[in-house]
Amino acid sequence: MNKHITSLRNFIYTQYFYDGIKITIGVLLPSLIFFQFDNLLVGLPLSLGALCVSVADNPGPNTHKRNAMLLTACFIFIVTILTGLLNANPYFLGIEIIVLSFVFSIFHIYGDRAAAVGTATLLIMIFNIDQVRPYQQVLQHALLVLGGGVWYLMLSLVFVQLRPYRYAQQSLGECVQEIAKYLKNRGDFYNYTITIDEIFKNLVNQQVIVSEQQENVREILFNTHKNQNTSSASNRLLVVIFIDMVDIFEQTMASHYDYNVIRKQFNSSHILPFFQDIINKLASEIEYLGLCLIHNHKPGRHLLNITDLDNVKKKLDELEASGVSVLVLKKILINIRNIFNRVDDIYKYYHTPSENFVDKDRASDFTKFVHHQDYNLKLLNNNLTLQSSYFRHAMRVSLVMGSGFLVANLLPVGHHSYWILLTIVVILKPGFSLTKQRNYERVIGTIIGGIAGVLILMFIKDQTIRFSFLLLFMVLTYSFQRIKYVVSVLFMTPFILILFSFISAENNINVATERIIDTLIGSFIAFLSSYLLFPSWESFKFKKVLGNMVKANLNYFKVIVSKMAGNWMPPTTYKLARKEVYVNTANLGAAFKRMQNEPKNKQHKANEVQKFVVLNHILTSYLANLSLSIQQTENLINPNELKAIKKAFYYLKESVLQLDENSEIEIPKLFTPSIETNNYPQDKQLLNEQLLQILKTATDIYKVSEKL
Repeated sequence: MNKHITSLRNFIYTQYFYDGIKITIGVLLPSLIFFQFDNLLVGLPLSLGALCVSVADNPGPNTHKRNAMLLTACFIFIVTILTGLLNANPYFLGIEIIVLSFVFSIFHIYGDRAAAVGTATLLIMIFNIDQVRPYQQVLQHALLVLGGGVWYLMLSLVFVQLRPYRYAQQSLGECVQEIAKYLKNRGDFYNYTITIDEIFKNLVNQQVIVSEQQENVREILFNTHKNQNTSSASNRLLVVIFIDMVDIFEQTMASHYDYNVIRKQFNSSHILPFFQDIINKLASEIEYLGLCLIHNHKPGRHLLNITDLDNVKKKLDELEASGVSVLVLKKILINIRNIFNRVDDIYKYYHTPSENFVDKDRASDFTKFVHHQDYNLKLLNNNLTLQSSYFRHAMRVSLVMGSGFLVANLLPVGHHSYWILLTIVVILKPGFSLTKQRNYERVIGTIIGGIAGVLILMFIKDQTIRFSFLLLFMVLTYSFQRIKYVVSVLFMTPFILILFSFISAENNINVATERIIDTLIGSFIAFLSSYLLFPSWESFKFKKVLGNMVKANLNYFKVIVSKMAGNWMPPTTYKLARKEVYVNTANLGAAFKRMQNEPKNKQHKANEVQKFVVLNHILTSYLANLSLSIQQTENLINPNELKAIKKAFYYLKESVLQLDENSEIEIPKLFTPSIETNNYPQDKQLLNEQLLQILKTATDIYKVSEKL
């Protein structure tokens, strides 16, 4: 019970709950105020405008959010006028739906934020389909919708100004917690009861989440003018914590070895459970730091003590004294200790003058780590072809929306036939798997929410209690819409039913039944079209994703080898190469997960793709391990190492060419120093073993690439 209470309290402190309250205030307040003056006809369009603009209020830099909301307000104003002038004629209205559905669905080519602007504009079109007004009232209604959008924009900006760094702090805290989950998953390698394949699956899925969170935090911290100047103590603290957490994430990946061999080698010594225990404690420590950021508290005492690490060290010494080689476990323990020290540094930041956190040279490089979206017409022109998945998606949405409009007009589905089109817009996504997932969640959430809403209206007659439920359900709907869509829909349906009970005399059971039927019709049309109409299957797009992944790892390897050879380079060069690996790994993992949700007969060479995903995750871990190892050894490449490096380069280059024959790969020239290959120090021997592991993995990737 206490755990659930703690989880609820943590959720209340998150940005999602904060956004839920903001959107609820923005959407509900205009209608509530004008309802008191018995003028709901003014309040409702204001609320509709606020609702649509809130769709574009996605996480990210304040400048980007403001621009997206301004653009949305302009679009919904224009489309409200256009729809109001055409909706009296079903033929003209049908043409408008088909054309605008294509235009605003193609916005996906410009990223998620632009896609949200397009979705918001389609929503206002749908909401105005059944509202036929005299021509002289159309402009008045559009101005009210625009006013609602501007009201929400101002409210959002006020929320930011009230707590300028709180959003960044919450985002960073959630990112830190996801890194803790990743570390805990890696601890499972030392648990005999969990298979290696299952652990890799969990790691790939979790790395997708971590990468998305890191990209979000980068945008918020580094892509805003104030933040680029690191102008406040609060922001400098957040920046330095984020930089350290990215390094810690790299170190969590660096302790990668052949765990099948480790499990067999140390099965009888019972030493591995101690490693899982300290890794879990360290993960809990990092999770605690994330909670402190979310709750805006200073972290207190450590959850993991240095004595815990020393105890494991003693057990390793005892095992080594008995004649067992524990070199690999010692290296793993050193890595764990390094992570612990980095976490300890973060504790110390809270007691360090902020001026010492980030120097100007480092701050000037921050914007290089942020993804910059191009908004040029050339990108649009390049995607106006059936080869583009975005173009096919826009065509699909256009045709399906036209079909949905036809069905809504031909079938006796009630007075709110626009719910069919609404369902299509929110469900239909560029990929089949996302559409399938949204479909399932929409149907389940609507049915359960509809039943719950009817029961509330049947047994609760008190208007004050109903309004309290309305407020609660609205907050929860908007809080969960970006993290758990099925929960959002579950609360959305009863809040809509309660809302109708206040503004309409319609029978509540009839409204609930109509909503469920319309949702089922819209879901069926959307799901069927995603399978039959210009389908976009992940496996047929995989070669590009795979090629980008190998190129990123190859570039990462080249940078590490350059450091290994003693060549100086700016730290930014290395970190950019590392970032590209993480981003491409997340893209690959997300694409593979989507492919697994597609029909089996559409999963082209799924086993090879799965093996490729795992091998690249292993290669990235080996490279991270190598990067950390060369900091502790002599920066000279001996002949054995050079041979392994050249072969690994060759196989990775050939893998890229197998996947994308037009790629241009440049292999650096390496010079061989005259070094004796006998009597290497122990750490040099381990370094050579690491390079052999990289070579073996690169060879395996090449073999899989040939099959793909």
